[in-house]
Amino acid sequence: MISVTGVSKRFGDFQALDDVSLEVPEGSLTALLGPSGSGKSTLLRIVAGLEAPDAGDVVIDGRNQTGVPAQRREIGFVFQHYAAFKHMSVRENVAFGLKIRKRPKAEIAARVDELLGIVGLSGYQDRYPSQLSGGQRQRMALARALAVEPRVLLLDEPFGALDANVRADLRRWLRRLHEEVPVTTVIVTHDQEEAMEITDRIAVMHDGRIAQVGPPRELYEQPADDFVMSFLGPVSRLGEQLVRPHDLRITADARDGALEAMVTRVVHLGFEVRVELVLGDGASLAVQVTRGEAEALELRSGDIVWVASDRPAGEAFTALRSGGAPDAPLSV
Repeated sequence: MISVTGVSKRFGDFQALDDVSLEVPEGSLTALLGPSGSGKSTLLRIVAGLEAPDAGDVVIDGRNQTGVPAQRREIGFVFQHYAAFKHMSVRENVAFGLKIRKRPKAEIAARVDELLGIVGLSGYQDRYPSQLSGGQRQRMALARALAVEPRVLLLDEPFGALDANVRADLRRWLRRLHEEVPVTTVIVTHDQEEAMEITDRIAVMHDGRIAQVGPPRELYEQPADDFVMSFLGPVSRLGEQLVRPHDLRITADARDGALEAMVTRVVHLGFEVRVELVLGDGASLAVQVTRGEAEALELRSGDIVWVASDRPAGEAFTALRSGGAPDAPLSV
């Protein structure tokens, strides 16, 4: 388990982290999610021992690691840009940490073969990093990090340098890998879909603080505030409320609570259809409907329709706001 308590970090005039407390359960896969400058990478580097906090403590498996050097924390770290040894083969890259620890040759060979099989690189052991695809190099980096059997695995935007299709494949692969090798894992990402798809818990960060933490579905359906709601998926504003596009309904006739709108565009996205509207006050609005609903309404640009929310999003986080901020570290 990772326990971060009261951690703050400043770089010059910039407050990167402001009294952050967080708990990550053993064996979980947790995302630190937020926009650039929110503090997520700084927090990860402090857990790894690559940065020292100005205040606060980092405890891993019951041991205070705040002043312990990175190389003694038993942590595996994977960066966005692989950090592979170009002059070493795949086998030598994966074995590097074990050789430094002077493990027996037979143990090293067995461990490397096992990991190459797990990450799908059996048969590639004699290739060099330049002979691998981006996705294969990242899987090699993960195998190298896992080789020393770390207590914690930290991933800093590991798929950020890859194209969309490779990223999607590796996300699914990482989830399967975690189920097979359930090391306590924290991944930094600014990709909401990535965090929602592969993790057990998400800690949303904003301006150096944790805005909300919990399972992906809970954060999506019960956001603590407007920032969390707008950062986790698409939103539209209807009057004074932020609502999800799929929680809006379009009708051809007026009904209680509905607002009049004009269709400006209908975008077909397979089974789903995005209907873009403009309200009477000039505000734009996007509604997500099924293909069947769109066909039944026979929507065309210029049509006048009525739109209302079936589930006002404001109701989802009113209770959380009224409860105030918790005193104890947020558990993820």
